[in-house]
Amino acid sequence: MRDTTAQDQAGYPGSVEWLYAWLRRHPWLIDGTLAVVVLAGAANAYLLNAAVLPASLALVGAVAVRRRFPVAAYATVLAVGAAQVAVGIGSKFTDSPLQPTFADVAILVLLYTVAAERPRRISLPALAACMVLFAAVVVRYNPGGNTGQPRHQVEFFLVTALLYLLAPVSAWVLGDSMGYRRAYAVSLEERAVRAERERDAQAQVAAAAERARIARELHDVIAHNLSVMVAQADGGAYAFDAAPEQSRQALAEIGRTGRQALSEMSSLLGVLRTGSEAAPLAPAPAADEIAQLVTQAREAGMRASYTVEGAARRLPAGLSLAAYRIVQEALTNVRKHTGPETAAEVTLRYGQDELLVRVTDDGRGSAGLPGYGAVPTADLVGHGLAGMRERAAMYGGTVQAGPRPGGGFEVTARLPLPATAATADPCGTLSRGAA
Repeated sequence: MRDTTAQDQAGYPGSVEWLYAWLRRHPWLIDGTLAVVVLAGAANAYLLNAAVLPASLALVGAVAVRRRFPVAAYATVLAVGAAQVAVGIGSKFTDSPLQPTFADVAILVLLYTVAAERPRRISLPALAACMVLFAAVVVRYNPGGNTGQPRHQVEFFLVTALLYLLAPVSAWVLGDSMGYRRAYAVSLEERAVRAERERDAQAQVAAAAERARIARELHDVIAHNLSVMVAQADGGAYAFDAAPEQSRQALAEIGRTGRQALSEMSSLLGVLRTGSEAAPLAPAPAADEIAQLVTQAREAGMRASYTVEGAARRLPAGLSLAAYRIVQEALTNVRKHTGPETAAEVTLRYGQDELLVRVTDDGRGSAGLPGYGAVPTADLVGHGLAGMRERAAMYGGTVQAGPRPGGGFEVTARLPLPATAATADPCGTLSRGAA
């Protein structure tokens, strides 16, 4: 036999919530039902005196439109109540068409509505008017007047007055608390929507930043390694007949460089995977590996040298990667835009509070831009230099690039060093060079 207890318990809150939402979408049904109930409660008065029916209809009609016109409806029922106090209460007015009936509970219903739908600067005067009206009812009715004992008369008067004044206060408190809860719920919904929008905007910004970072990394990896491979291929083809051994070395270097490029691209593209497969992890290049870049450039035919000045420091991973990528991009530009006999010099200078990275070359001069032949200026200020500046700016640094007065080109990056970086020289020397 199927056990439905858990399902019923789980589905009950949802059913109630659905019913509440449906009623919220059909408020006229609630107000109409409430008006019918109030009118039916005064049926005994209509059977005894049909003349009281118009006043009761006016009261329940205000209940039916209480959500659309809360203040106007409340003013209407107050006017009917004031007329009842004036000419409809007392033994000599038993046949009055304004005789009070159960329909007068509409006054409390409308007071609750005003307190729930309108701010306190409107609901508080409405409460005061209702209390004045009910106090007039107590005075006009004068309960206990027929007891013949003054003490009993005072007791009945006070009890009746307390009940009559407590009713409007209770209606106002309920309505005000309901209005506060509704306003709080609306504020929570608005806050949730605003938080969702901010989260989406932050996700878009983060995605754009990640795309830009990946674009820079791909440009650095592809441009550098392909330039090395092209230089090796050209050299190998040139020496294929005269020096077969050098051609074999060039082919081996091309293969090694290609495998390194594939490995780096695999690591970069791993962050774009959407499945559960994890990207292979590998240490990012660092400033200590700049010597390998210079060695690759020298093996590709460039006359390159590398010098470290000052006391080397242990750099943060991001700053070290930025220095490596700046040198990599600068050497790539040298290979792309200068002749085969170009000499390049890479210098790292560790200062007290900054790391200076300088890459210079003596490339062939031209009428357009010394050091870079006839290459258009737009090619020199494209993704490469823009990526350098963005990397340096991430760590508060700057990059300057331009032709040298005596010919050639120079790229200079200044990267601030953290004050807490420990001074260390992992190689045990303050300066080294390679011709």
